[in-house]
Amino acid sequence: MTADDKPFSFRSVALPVFLPALLFSTGEGAILPIIPIAAHNLGATLALAGFVSSMVTVGTLAGDIPSGWIVSRIGERTSMIVASFVALAGILVSLLAPNPWVLLVGVFLEGLATAVFALARHAFMTTHVPLRYRARALSTLGGVFRGGWFIGPLIASAVITATGTPQSAFWIFAVACVLAAISLIALPDPERGHRAAVRGTGSSPHGTGSHGTGSPGRGQADDDGAHRAHGLFGAIWAHRTVLLRMGSGAALVGAARSARITLLPLWALSIGLGEANTALVIGIAGGVEFALFYTSGHVMDRWGRLWSVMPCMLGLGTGFVLLAFLHDVPQREGWFVAVVLFLSLANGLGSGIIMTLGADLAPRGRPAPFLSAWRFAGDGGQAAAPVLVSVLTAAASLPVAAGTIGVLALLGAGILRRYIPRYVPHVRHPVRETSELGDRA
Repeated sequence: MTADDKPFSFRSVALPVFLPALLFSTGEGAILPIIPIAAHNLGATLALAGFVSSMVTVGTLAGDIPSGWIVSRIGERTSMIVASFVALAGILVSLLAPNPWVLLVGVFLEGLATAVFALARHAFMTTHVPLRYRARALSTLGGVFRGGWFIGPLIASAVITATGTPQSAFWIFAVACVLAAISLIALPDPERGHRAAVRGTGSSPHGTGSHGTGSPGRGQADDDGAHRAHGLFGAIWAHRTVLLRMGSGAALVGAARSARITLLPLWALSIGLGEANTALVIGIAGGVEFALFYTSGHVMDRWGRLWSVMPCMLGLGTGFVLLAFLHDVPQREGWFVAVVLFLSLANGLGSGIIMTLGADLAPRGRPAPFLSAWRFAGDGGQAAAPVLVSVLTAAASLPVAAGTIGVLALLGAGILRRYIPRYVPHVRHPVRETSELGDRA
């Protein structure tokens, strides 16, 4: 029996796997729309505020380099506990920051912690979830993160209204990190439990299958490539063709998504929407994304990855291009809210797509180093986009920045439309409705 033949239930992983991710992402979601505002209150210009905000993704990109090694060496649970304490250090620096440059350092540390935390969960789901349920499982994980990004801004909006200072949002992240660490210590280690179950059944812990052909550079990489790819740079070299082609598309997906995090709060600031209202609007948009996470996974498992990624990227591209023409129109606040909701709808339709494609392409047996390289590609786009937004805002204007991001998103749609059928062709599986219904719980 292989891992693909074994029954899988979300109940077995729901609490120990998803609860820490929900707590951590709730704290992160609380600060994301507030970082540019906090930087602006410390004297930063709009462009510098955007640059400070970009340090979340720059820190995540830098964290991708060691995260695969860390997770492989000390394990998933320990890695996430360490990441929670690194995030706490970043929060402390942010709270004590006397100027935007010190705030930048704190935000960078928070990005480092996010990289390790996210990779640990991604590697676990890649290794232990059968292919039949992979997209739904990873979309659910993406949905959990989106749930946190939905809850966090709503909590931040209430706390900021009560305290009158946007810096109070960082305390929400601090409490969330402490609770995440406690849950990781108190709850059973799912990685150890799954390994014990595999030994008990005599099945392979890595028989996750692939949508690809099984040849090197297509679908899941071969085992020889896995042995060569023991580090980030080894993984990049061993799987360079896949990473160059598919990774460029993933980078543009990451860029479009990351630009939302930086550009939308700056847009709200430029039209005078207000701090609490900004957090509220972005929180509601996060709720729209959260509502679509299982739909996205079901679409990917049933009809293929393209049916999720194309509506996502075409919608993001169209939304940003439209936003570029709405800065100075009458009732611009209402138009801004409408575009934010449209962008969240498009992004929600692609929930989990980058994690799913990474799992599809990852080598069997030791996915963490390859996933580090894959996430490095996606996070490279995430890190570059806010910097690009800041540069274009300083050199031209926010509408120019929005239009540029929209064009890049449409380019990403074209790249993935070309290469997903080649590297991750869809293979339909017999639908086992009773098992699937049981797994939804």
